[in-house]
Amino acid sequence: MARPGEAHLPWLKVHVSGFESSPYGVQWMRFDEDAPYPEVVKSLPHVAFEVDDLARALEGKEILIQPNCPSPGVTVAMIIDDGAPIELLEFRSTSDHKES
Repeated sequence: MARPGEAHLPWLKVHVSGFESSPYGVQWMRFDEDAPYPEVVKSLPHVAFEVDDLARALEGKEILIQPNCPSPGVTVAMIIDDGAPIELLEFRSTSDHKES
């Protein structure tokens, strides 16, 4: 069921809402029928943590969704811990780049 203010991110096959208006950073997610995510991600709530080094944070973890960039300056991945999906996010300035 659609929520007020919901935005569709077609390239991710997900609808999101609430993050900007929630005092706790709660984001509601609704997935398209053909969204290519593990069922545990689509059916269970998850928490998200900001990390300084995503590659290091993923070492030795069971990865559900490989690192990807859903928007400029953000890289995310999903792991599973004791049956619960966990989202890890690394933020960087969009002006960060390596010079040749």
